[in-house]
Parts: sequence; C-alpha cells; structure tokens
Amino acid sequence: MDKYACPACNGNFFSQVIATERMYGIGGEFLYLECQNCQSLHLAKIPDNLSDFYPENYYAFRPQKSDGFLFRLIKKLRYNISTYGISIFDNEYLGWLKDLETSPNESIADIGCGNGNLLWQLFYCGFKNLWGFDPYINAELDLENFRIKRTPFLDVEGKFDVLMFHHSFEHFEDPKKAFNKIYKLLNRGGRALIRLPVTDGVVWKKEREYWFQLDAPRHLFIPSVIGMKALGENFGLKLEKVVFDSLPNQFFGTEIYKRGKNFVNFNLNKEFSKSELNTFVREARVFNIKRQGDQAAFFFKKWK
Repeated sequence: MDKYACPACNGNFFSQVIATERMYGIGGEFLYLECQNCQSLHLAKIPDNLSDFYPENYYAFRPQKSDGFLFRLIKKLRYNISTYGISIFDNEYLGWLKDLETSPNESIADIGCGNGNLLWQLFYCGFKNLWGFDPYINAELDLENFRIKRTPFLDVEGKFDVLMFHHSFEHFEDPKKAFNKIYKLLNRGGRALIRLPVTDGVVWKKEREYWFQLDAPRHLFIPSVIGMKALGENFGLKLEKVVFDSLPNQFFGTEIYKRGKNFVNFNLNKEFSKSELNTFVREARVFNIKRQGDQAAFFFKKWK
C-alpha cells in the first residue's frame, strides 16, 4: 500500500493519528493517515511482525460449537418462514440474506470466515453451495455442500454468486486489489456484502486514538461511506445499500481504553452500571438511524 495515496480515493493530503495496541495491552506506536478528501483511514506502515498481534485467544479463532438436531431444525424452519416475510425470533444473518436477495442454491463464499460459524448457520438453513476462506484457520473442512479452505483471499479461485466479508476487509493490506478480486470472483449479477468499521461515526471523530474500532495495528484500512462507494464504482461494483449496524461496544470499549485498561481482561459489569449499559444500547440504535455509528454493512452488485 502506498502510504502517500489514499487507498479509497487517491487523495494525498492527510491528518495523522498515532495509535497503540489496546485490546491486549501490547502497546507500540502506529501511524494512521486520515484522508482529507474522503476521510478514509489507513495504516501508514504495516509492521513486519503483524502476526504477533493475533494471539491464540483472538476472538476469530474460537472453536465452533455444533448445534444439536433440534436447534438445526428450528433454524431451518425459521429461515423458510422468513422467506415469506414473516419474522420469528429474528436473527441478523436473516436480514443480510434478504438484502442480498440470495437463495439456497446459489454459491456463497465467506471471506475471512474464521471458525465458520456463519456458514454453519446457513448450512443448517439448507444452503447447498457454501465456501469459506481464511488463511489462519487450524483445520480445513470438506463436505459435499460445504467447504472451508486455508486460503488467502487474493489466492481464491472460482466463481460465486455472493461474497461476504464480515469484519475481514479492514484487515486487507490493499483495498484496491481486494475490490478487483471481488469483481473477478463474482458472477454477473453477483452481490458482495462488506461489513466493517467506518470513519463516519461520532465516536471516531470525538475520541480519535481511543476509538475502540481503530484496533491498531490489526485494522489496516477503515473507510468512510464515500470512500467505499468510490472504491466499488472504480471496479465495476454498484453500491446498492448501506446499513449502519454499530454496537454498544463503540462506547464502552472506547471508555475502557480511555481508562487505560485493555479489552480482554476487564469486567463489563464492574466497570459500568446497568443503567449505563442500557444507555449505550439506546445510543447505538440512535447513531445507526442517524448514520453516525462506527460500522456499517455495504451491499454491492456486479452489473456487467
């Protein structure tokens, strides 16, 4: 990544933010550059020892717990009912499937799938052509309708109807190469869902280096909505919809960092009262409605 050009819009005027690793308390100093044109953010220099910042207890490496037969049946029935516009014990991924206008026979790939939890949920719902790709998984999976491969994204081969990136895109070194790869992998009319932090959020603008989602140095690129739209258009992908889906952790995680504590060892209920936690939940909902939250889901479509 060229540190002198914005990965989203090619702008070359930046403000600077010096951040440190706070989730595990590892420390260090990392320079982020904020584009003054589109407000996207990127890490100026990726550390040579980046893998050291992904310890064994990193959340994406947690083992997958298999559901029993009854829960699998309930999830399949819930999905089937949701296709008729009826919501029963709604779940977030049902909303993604609806917005992606996908069906069980389409080929779906989850990039940076981690332990494959989301793919297992889709498998239980009856989806029949599922793929997961992640360079850091411990073991691969090879079932008739469901495969997980230890493969970096830029090395993925094949064609897919749907690509999903659930908080993996911000870990990519070169967003332009990633979008070019998305275009090549998608069938005509294919869709891509990219969920990641965004710099449109109030918390980032107010708290800067203490922002929970900055997550230095693991997050290499954090765009604005404008930046993501520009990236998609430059690579033949039309931005169809943006849904802000930020969580209360933008508040309590940031506050924990301001108190000088790391995120993996603190006790949420000891740090905050029940009233404070309820307030965080309400504020997150309001921020999402106002499009001022700190993360969003982007729905792209390949038209040609």
